[in-house]
This record gives sequence, structure tokens and C-alpha cells, in this order.
Amino acid sequence: MEVRRLAGALGAEVLGLDLTGEIDGAAFAAVRDALHEHGVICIRDQGAITPEDQLAFAAQWGDISIHPYVPSIEGYPGIMKIYDPNPITQTWHSDSTHMSDPHAYTLLLARVLPEVGGDTMFASAVKAFASLSPGFQAVLRTLSAVHEGTSLAADAGLEHEAVVAVHPVVRTHPDTGAEALFVNDNYVTRIDGWTPEESRPLLEHLYGAIGRYENTYRHRWRDGDLVIWDNRSTQHAVVGDVTGEERVLHRVTIAGSAPV
Repeated sequence: MEVRRLAGALGAEVLGLDLTGEIDGAAFAAVRDALHEHGVICIRDQGAITPEDQLAFAAQWGDISIHPYVPSIEGYPGIMKIYDPNPITQTWHSDSTHMSDPHAYTLLLARVLPEVGGDTMFASAVKAFASLSPGFQAVLRTLSAVHEGTSLAADAGLEHEAVVAVHPVVRTHPDTGAEALFVNDNYVTRIDGWTPEESRPLLEHLYGAIGRYENTYRHRWRDGDLVIWDNRSTQHAVVGDVTGEERVLHRVTIAGSAPV
């Protein structure tokens, strides 16, 4: 197995793995360590793996999470079909932060790709936090934010209280100890105890820090790519430049723990 960095801020590719069968403990530990070091990794050349293979590999990362209001593909609970870019997926976010225990990891496998376009952007929320002044960091550590599910939750009949959570603005990674900004424009509606109008200037400033070019990596998908990212330390957004061509990826998410 070989790991190669893909950008200065975050991102690496992993070569020499075959996930059509279970990988041994040492190989998995090396993959996990690479992810914690680089935030997002791409395991190349996995086009031959089946949905069963993807779920089996995902289970090595932890408990597979079933989305509360977006259905799985038929016959494979835990695999979600990701297709045309939309305003939700084009916004910087971590997955499902409206949950009390947001997802720890996401595994996204390319199944059908357009000839061009549909890249995915990733940002290091760790580097974004580190770029802020010590005084500002100290203030942010005292704040929490309110995260709410999107309109899809209401469309699915869920009560509002079921898709609302309050999380710290700065979270500490349980494995690496790194501090990261944990707010995003997809789910956060306000700072806890503040009005939305009072919250917006601060949140916009933090979103700007997350999306600065020097904190990002742009993934240009290839056939067979399996991309894994750490939702505790990164954010992502799709580039919505697909012009009618089919784009299908299969997503599995791994249950996490309450941010601290």
C-alpha cells in the first residue's frame, strides 16, 4: 500500500489496495491512520467492488448509520444514492450535523461519472480554526451553535425536534486531539442563545475561513474512486457544473459521537 499527498492542506490517495475481500488489521490501521493524518483519502481502482463489499469495508470503521429521512438503495440498508448536485450538496457542510451524534466518517464510491465536472471540494476545519487569532479562538471555544435538519426532514414527516441538535462551535477530535470549527451553512441556523440576525456576521466570517483556498482540496473523480473523509475535521461541497450528464455515487456513513 502506498499513500501519496494530493494537496498542501488535506487529501491523499491510497494505492495498492483491493477491497473486494476483507483487508487485514494492519492494512486497515494504516488506512485509518492515513485518514486521520490527511482528513480525506481516495482509495483508487475500486470499481469492481460490490455493494456487499462496500458495506463490509464500511463496517470495519464502526456502526453503519441509516439516514433518518433519506432512503437507502433497495436491498442495501446504509447505502445512499448520491446523484445530481443540488443547493444542499453544493454548500460547505459536514454530514448530518443536525443529529445528536453526527457521523464520524463518510465513504463515497463513484459508480457513474460525467465526462467532465461534478468534482467535490474538501476543506480542513482544523486549519481554518488554526488560522484564527488566539483571542478569537478563546471566544469561539465558549460558544455553541444550533443545527437543524433541512426541509427534506419535514417532507419525510419528521417532527422538528427530532432533527435539531446543539453542538460546540469548536470540537476536539476524539482520536487526534485536533480542534476544528464545527459550524456549517447547511445545518446551522444560529449561535445558541443568539438571534439569527446576531449570529449571521460571525457565522459568515467562520464559513469564509473554512472555504479559503489554502484550506481546501479539489477531488476530480476517476472511475473506481472510493473517497473517505472525516466529518469531525473536514467539510465538503460538490461543484455544481454537471450539465445534464449522469453522476451516481454510493454513500455509506459511520455513526459518530456527541461533539465535545
